[in-house]
Amino acid sequence: MEAVVVDAGTKLLKAGFAVPDQPPSMVIPTQMKQVPEDESSTDASLLENVIVDPVVRGFIRDWDAMEDLLSHVLYTGLGWEIGNEGQILFTDPLATPKAVREQLVQMMFEKFNISGFFASEQAVLSLYAVGRISGCTVDIGHGKMDIASVIEGAVQHISSRRFEIGGLDLTNLFAQELRKSNPLVNFSISDVEKLKERYACCAEDDAAYEKVQQACPEEQHTLPDGQVIKIGRERYTVGEALFQPSILGLDLHGIVEQLVRCISTVSSENHRQLLENTVLCGGSASMTGFEDRFQKEASLSSSAIRPCLVKPPEYMPDNLSKYSAWVGGAILAKVVFPQNQHVTKADYDETGPSIVHRKCF
Repeated sequence: MEAVVVDAGTKLLKAGFAVPDQPPSMVIPTQMKQVPEDESSTDASLLENVIVDPVVRGFIRDWDAMEDLLSHVLYTGLGWEIGNEGQILFTDPLATPKAVREQLVQMMFEKFNISGFFASEQAVLSLYAVGRISGCTVDIGHGKMDIASVIEGAVQHISSRRFEIGGLDLTNLFAQELRKSNPLVNFSISDVEKLKERYACCAEDDAAYEKVQQACPEEQHTLPDGQVIKIGRERYTVGEALFQPSILGLDLHGIVEQLVRCISTVSSENHRQLLENTVLCGGSASMTGFEDRFQKEASLSSSAIRPCLVKPPEYMPDNLSKYSAWVGGAILAKVVFPQNQHVTKADYDETGPSIVHRKCF
């Protein structure tokens, strides 16, 4: 049986058996419905729509909910049998706390009785997915944005940075802007999320953004409940916030400048191999116009060596940027488990959860 690869994001959980040239077989919301423990004493209808988010800003926060979600994924979705569990590889977000890594490996061995465990950082895996072992990743997830530099398969933490902004914040910004131009329309955040995925885009540059702010054609969109909403310049504000974070009320440099500043902290002899192998990943990186705008801003960078994007190999799945960490995990799983580089049940029984830091680095 192939090892299972799990990439549990803030919004979506990607899971499947390690087949690198295919997308993950399961892509589901990282959510669980709350069920009352004692239905006789609690009005179940009150809890019917209470949703629990096991992952917050990239890190697991609700372990009971995550255990339930993984149980559904592994046994129901992927067909594991109780008593015959296989091996599993997890993707780690940048700067995952040691305690979170230990609690994950403990849960997998003690609750799921797995036969083998491995975890690797998402930045490393996203580079593996495009055939690189050194480079930079700009990962814009739903709950966080990671900018990481990787040399010879190892994240350089001194020149990597995590920002607690992501697609969730862009959705909230879009909602705020839409409410200004559609004051009489009531819409939910899930409506706005869908509208963002369909309409949000990036202007060609900041001059083009200023131009659409002055005059922009409007489109009408009918919401599921029949209300009609107008969408115009707001769609460009979403993408612009990544290049001008002041739109979100943040005192930060734009995304390209942040990348260049992170890389400037490593030895200059590594700048070229890092910046010339830049990979964009995460759901928001697939926004219309984002890649072109990123490349244009990069060409105008004051850095002596300018960021250059790596194109994924043709044989890789479409929309690789959304699944790159999972695909890289599938590639790595084909190496670490057959070569016995993973954490075995014997390793865990002998050392305990701290073994994860020694074998998964």
